[in-house]
Amino acid sequence: MKQKRRLRAWAKPGILVRRQIRTFGEAQAEVSFAGTRQTIHRLRRELAQAARQIEELKASAERDFLLDIFNRRGFVRELDRSVAYIKRYGATGALILLDVDRLKPVNDTFGHAAGDEVLRAVARTLSGQVRSSDVVGRLGGDEFGILLWNLSALDAAAKALTLEHAIDALSFEFEAQTVRVGASAGVAILDPHTDAARGLEAADRAMYIRKRERRHASIPKFANECAAS
Repeated sequence: MKQKRRLRAWAKPGILVRRQIRTFGEAQAEVSFAGTRQTIHRLRRELAQAARQIEELKASAERDFLLDIFNRRGFVRELDRSVAYIKRYGATGALILLDVDRLKPVNDTFGHAAGDEVLRAVARTLSGQVRSSDVVGRLGGDEFGILLWNLSALDAAAKALTLEHAIDALSFEFEAQTVRVGASAGVAILDPHTDAARGLEAADRAMYIRKRERRHASIPKFANECAAS
């Protein structure tokens, strides 16, 4: 009997130790779980922030920093989306390519800062002449693209002339000299049978036809070329 009591007395500290170890382990597990949750929340915040930064980088990669309009990459992406929509829903659109005339002499005579001022004025003018649903972009150098929705070939040609006249009306003062530039625009109609590459090629051809006409005639007829089906 005395031996059993001694055994119980020795066993009680062991039981207490095991209980303390179990309690300590549970506390550690709770701390570990809470730390894991905090880590998960932190990683989610960091992931969301990284996703936002990626989207911002994508957007900035598609913008022209000088003019704050789409660059070629951004404009072509919008054109691809528009062509896909036109093919799916049977809509129509018009693509205008516009080349600024006499910009090189401005750069050569007055410097590239003067040329940049001209380009900014052209971008503002084009953006002010179109609807919010339309798209304006700089395709490179002195060439701009304008994507217009739901216009007939006749209306698109008339719009291109309006844009030309708006650019022709601009004037600039550089080194006490009044300087004017101009613009030549070509049109391609976008329909369900057109793809983006062929639309760009058609508008580009029409633009160069128009450029030759403006160079050799005082009141030239507008060159309009529809995209080949």
